[in-house]
Amino acid sequence: MINMIEVEVKARIDSFEEMEKGLEDLGAVKTKTEFQEDIYFQSPIVDFADTDEALRIRTTDNDIFITYKGPKLNDEAKTRKEVEMRIESAEKASDIFAEIGFTPARTVRKSRRYYRYENFEISLDDVEGLPPYMEIEIALSDSEDYTEAQDKIFQLFKKLGITDGFERTSYMELLENINTK
Repeated sequence: MINMIEVEVKARIDSFEEMEKGLEDLGAVKTKTEFQEDIYFQSPIVDFADTDEALRIRTTDNDIFITYKGPKLNDEAKTRKEVEMRIESAEKASDIFAEIGFTPARTVRKSRRYYRYENFEISLDDVEGLPPYMEIEIALSDSEDYTEAQDKIFQLFKKLGITDGFERTSYMELLENINTK
C-alpha cells in the first residue's frame, strides 16, 4: 500500500507532438506508454463531489489498483492525500464496493505517455472525450511541505511554454461538465 501526498497540476495543451518535442529538448526521458481505465465510485455515506474526494479502481496494461484521493489541500493545485493499493481483481473489488453500497459513477479511459524529469512525473494524456492534457506531479511523504513542490511544477510548466489552461478538476469532472452542457 502506498500512502503519500500527491502534488499534481494539469493543463490543456495544443498538441502532443509539440509537447513531446519540448520535453525532449528539456531532457525529459520517456519511461512508458500505457492505457488506463478508471472506474470511479460514489459513496453511500457522503457525496464525493461535495467532499472533493475520489475512490476508483484503475486497471492498466499490467496492474490493478484501488485508489482513494482525499480532499484538495489548497486552491493552487490538485494537492491531496492519496492512498493506493495493488489488487488482483477489479471485478471482485467492484463486487465488494457494491455489497457495501458504493455505486459506479463514471468510467474514464485514457492513453498516457509518461516522462521523467528530475523528480517530476509528467504524463501526456489522451482522454476519451477530452482535448489533449499534460499532468506534472510530484509525490511527497505525509510530512513534507507541498508548497515548494507546487511552485516547482508551475516553473516547469513555464519552461515548457505553458502559462494558462490549468485545471484543478479531475478528468471525470471534466467529462461530467461536458455532458451537462
